[in-house]
Amino acid sequence: NSMEDRHVNEYEAADYTGYAVSTLRNYRATNQGPPYYKLNRCVRYSLKDLREWIGKRRVTPGGES
Repeated sequence: NSMEDRHVNEYEAADYTGYAVSTLRNYRATNQGPPYYKLNRCVRYSLKDLREWIGKRRVTPGGES
């Protein structure tokens, strides 16, 4: 598996994104955050999904894309 295919827990996802674990939990509860997998009680995020989700939040000064 490449690093891109790796799945991480919510603590690793928080470290990767810079968001607090509590923020990611709130995002899950309100359907605002990055996509995630629920395996029984375990929440996992794909690094690819996190990277794409972060990329969608890119702001370019002046409104250019």
